[in-house]
Amino acid sequence: MELRLLPGISGPADLKALSLEELEQLAAEIRWSICDQISRTGGHLAPNLGVVELTIALHYVFDFGHDRLLFDVGHQCYPHKLLTGRLDMLPKLRKRGGMAGFPEPNESDYDLFSVGHAGTAISTAVGMARGDELNGEHFTDRNTSGRHVVSLIGDASIVNGLAMEGLNNAGTLKRQFLVVLNDNGMSIAKPQGAVAQYFDRVRLSDTYSGFRKAAKEFAKHVPGGNIAADLYHRMGEMSKAMLAEDAWFEKFGLVTVGPIDGHDIPTLVDFLNECKRFERPMVLHVKTVKGKGFEFAEGDATQFHSPPAFNVTEGSGKEKDFVSTGCRVELRKSGRSFTTAFSDALNELMREDDKVVACTAAMPDGTGITQVQHNFPDRTWDTGICESHAMDMMAGLAKTGFKPFFAVYSTFMQRAFDQIFQEISLQGLPVRLCLDRAGCVGGDGAVHQGFCDIGLLSVFPDACITAAMDESSLKAALAFMAGHDQGLSAVRYPRDNVSRLAEERFGPCPPFELGRSRPLVTHEEPDVAVLAYGTCGISAIEALDLLDGEYKVELHDARFAKPVDMSVVSRLLRSGVPILTVEDHSIRAGFGANVIEACNVAGLDSSKVMRLGMPERWIRQGSRQEQLEEIGIDAKSIARSIRTMLDTPTTTDGTSSDRRDADTSVTNC
Repeated sequence: MELRLLPGISGPADLKALSLEELEQLAAEIRWSICDQISRTGGHLAPNLGVVELTIALHYVFDFGHDRLLFDVGHQCYPHKLLTGRLDMLPKLRKRGGMAGFPEPNESDYDLFSVGHAGTAISTAVGMARGDELNGEHFTDRNTSGRHVVSLIGDASIVNGLAMEGLNNAGTLKRQFLVVLNDNGMSIAKPQGAVAQYFDRVRLSDTYSGFRKAAKEFAKHVPGGNIAADLYHRMGEMSKAMLAEDAWFEKFGLVTVGPIDGHDIPTLVDFLNECKRFERPMVLHVKTVKGKGFEFAEGDATQFHSPPAFNVTEGSGKEKDFVSTGCRVELRKSGRSFTTAFSDALNELMREDDKVVACTAAMPDGTGITQVQHNFPDRTWDTGICESHAMDMMAGLAKTGFKPFFAVYSTFMQRAFDQIFQEISLQGLPVRLCLDRAGCVGGDGAVHQGFCDIGLLSVFPDACITAAMDESSLKAALAFMAGHDQGLSAVRYPRDNVSRLAEERFGPCPPFELGRSRPLVTHEEPDVAVLAYGTCGISAIEALDLLDGEYKVELHDARFAKPVDMSVVSRLLRSGVPILTVEDHSIRAGFGANVIEACNVAGLDSSKVMRLGMPERWIRQGSRQEQLEEIGIDAKSIARSIRTMLDTPTTTDGTSSDRRDADTSVTNC
């Protein structure tokens, strides 16, 4: 497609100079540009295609260089970024030095929060609304240059518990506050629960007589209800005509308008202009189509929510005609993923044991639960975007004698920390956490890095924290967890493909034993020992290949971050053998830290324990391999660290004389 308008948009001011007719052309160019780029690099496709017109209308009506725009969830921000002068960053989407896949304040002042989790925007918007009001900077009839506040809610994140808390508080505001509900009937998969079902049933009142009835009802619910009639008269005729009777949001004290067509730019502009002047909390309910504009994305919005790179061809073989009816789409496959391996292993467990049950929180495809749902519909649940509820539901199932497995991204598990504490660990219940996307996650960047799950879970008494090195060890870990009834257990694995290197070198993974590592390479008198946790074991094997016998390096697949295998650690340290721990987790409160703490408890000198892991700074988007190299846990870095440990003289306090600075991933204790 020839881009005639988009290259001239250096900011929203350029957008406002266009006619409504030109905005339609701009929408087509934005949609094509996003699809073209994601076909090359992967990224969030369907959610961004669905909000193109809505985002254009928002920037056309408001001035978000001055007003406030908060995203919930952040993966629908690509059109916003293109309208705020970042077209030049699009070719490196989700790569180093390119456009982040989520709002990122380091990129632009138009991005207020770096955000990738659901449910947050209403609460942060309420905070900004109150702050602007306290500063005397908010919009009123008397201060028309004041700031407006808008939160854009998408992909069913409105059902999140935090969103409910935010709505409850938003209803107490007495100033302009707009929640734009992007209702596309989807989260990442089909949304679950009673609230989602309500939106499926929403219909408009079709007689004007109902509008006056609605105005009277607002008097009962809107804060300061005695002025509801005045509010009604101050609303524009279009908004009155779309006033929703007995709307669900009305119960929270928010006037509700809509639903309206989220792909009709003139209508969106008219409604947003009316909402802009309304000095009370309001919801504008907008109906959109996830994946809008391209048949393949509309037809399978779940598959194309966040696809890898893909090819689109017609029968003629012509590439990049995304619009053609009947075009063929092929996702580019790079190998067998840990998620797929997990899915197959969990299916096998559920066939063997009818007490095994499973759930996910709105991520059936992302966590590999889709196949399990199909095969075991009565024992598998998608709870929607509500990790806290899912965690407690699993606790209830454990209490009734079942073996619950909760498949959840590491970065989303932390949203249910209190439930892990109170309803699972404190009760001694055997709930099993399957932590996908643990460690570095590549293009999703800092908002999704699984960097703290070991630290969070290690504080719980009797918690058992394992990690998988490959598919064979993942199956063994899950089998172990199925039989572990002494409390909380977890297995962590990355967003990556499984390697067969360890299995080819050392054979299939033997069964897991609580707190026991697996020796891979041993020596009678080793120069150094590497305790590798999870997939870092593969990198460690490759590091030994690079060293090519230069040193006698003992290598263990650590398997457990808690409890630590102290039989191995004690033997090595008492023999004077230095230890290098390697993990894809924060250097603080991770596997290596647990090793040192266990040494202290056992009265062992831990000064010869060096740790490799994620440093105390945020790791931005890029490929996962680039991130591993940056933090120093790839094969070359591990080999280099071994040389540093053995070739560099140490001081009396155990630190080397040329140790790297504190911002690296190496820590010597």
